[in-house]
Amino acid sequence: MWNEFKKFAIKGNVIDLAVGVIIGGAFGKIVSSLVKDVLMPLIGLLMGGIDFTKLAFKVGDEQLQYGLFIQSVVDFFIISFSIFLFVKGINHFKSKEEEKAKMDRTEELLAEIRDLLKQENRKNETS
Repeated sequence: MWNEFKKFAIKGNVIDLAVGVIIGGAFGKIVSSLVKDVLMPLIGLLMGGIDFTKLAFKVGDEQLQYGLFIQSVVDFFIISFSIFLFVKGINHFKSKEEEKAKMDRTEELLAEIRDLLKQENRKNETS
């Protein structure tokens, strides 16, 4: 059983997954800080200093803090939009690289066609 576990743990995709989780956690901290420390204060200013987290009402002896829920929803949308922009930027650069690779391949094919045509012309001239 130990040997099976070692084989599983050493596989490339497990290591890739671990690296992805670690980088994702670090990226999550960056995005959370962006939302909490930069964007939410700006949104608060734009909305006249409204702080959602203090919104609540009392039901019996309990206090329902619906403001925290609203804050979480706003945070979710900001984080989702930030990740969307990040992925969109990465895809933009990927598509440029793919386009360049496609252009390189097209140039290769055109060069091969040119060389074949030159060979045909030489054969026709010598015959």
